[in-house]
Amino acid sequence: LARQYARLVTDDALRGRVTALLEEEFHRTRRTLLEVTGQRTLLETNPDLVKSLQLRTPYIDPMSLIQIELLRRKRGGNSSTCRDHVLAATINGIAAGLRNTG
Repeated sequence: LARQYARLVTDDALRGRVTALLEEEFHRTRRTLLEVTGQRTLLETNPDLVKSLQLRTPYIDPMSLIQIELLRRKRGGNSSTCRDHVLAATINGIAAGLRNTG
């Protein structure tokens, strides 16, 4: 999904630099978390959260894909009040699914 969001950036060089930085930071953070916690996998000691994430992901990912397409259309100049309402709904839906305000 992150790469699909990244494709919304039209400047190839900028997209490449930012994507590389984000991927590098993701891997560094993951490595550090595993070192600090002594775990072999993320959330190894929290199976309830793992299960919760597994249950929510099938609902969140399609909303993300819809959001990506709506953002692409909006940036293409295709203006629509209805589309903007659906886009706002994807923002709220993803935040609710992640149990985060965004």
